[in-house]
Amino acid sequence: MKTHKPRLAVDMDEVIADANAHHTTWYVENYGYQWSPDEIASNSLKKLVAPEHDEALEALLHRGDVFGVFNVMRGSQAALSKLTEKFEIFITTAAMEYPASCASKFAWLQKHFPFIPALNIVFCGDKSILAADFLIDDNVRHFTRFQGKGILFSAPHNLAVDYPRRVANWEEAVALLVD
Repeated sequence: MKTHKPRLAVDMDEVIADANAHHTTWYVENYGYQWSPDEIASNSLKKLVAPEHDEALEALLHRGDVFGVFNVMRGSQAALSKLTEKFEIFITTAAMEYPASCASKFAWLQKHFPFIPALNIVFCGDKSILAADFLIDDNVRHFTRFQGKGILFSAPHNLAVDYPRRVANWEEAVALLVD
């Protein structure tokens, strides 16, 4: 009799796709911002830019193609590959916030995470619909009605958030889930 692996849902942006690094570079190239590494590491970029520059980035995000150029978060490919031994992995991205992003996100995932089956990629809005044992996400709002256990993946925008299960990187995520 085959036993089922527990399900692990993994967010995309700021968890496996480094959106923050791309956005930082975009702001610098388009508006000449100069920040210290400390400022970038400890602040949401929204707090560091003029409102009209944030609106320009939002317009870029709504076009969708930018989601296909993000770098991979350090350690995420090896970590998810290892975690497939113990978990059934689903990539679960709140793509409905930027509906035009779906094709770019799917192509990005196929390129960088080809070992994740296409049928295990979930484009959604409200993540409470997910039937998973764990959800790794950078935004605690997705844990509010989620029935499994949430794991907060640290990002500059969530450092002030108090959450009981938090990981700073993929090494910590693997250690938390495998041990």
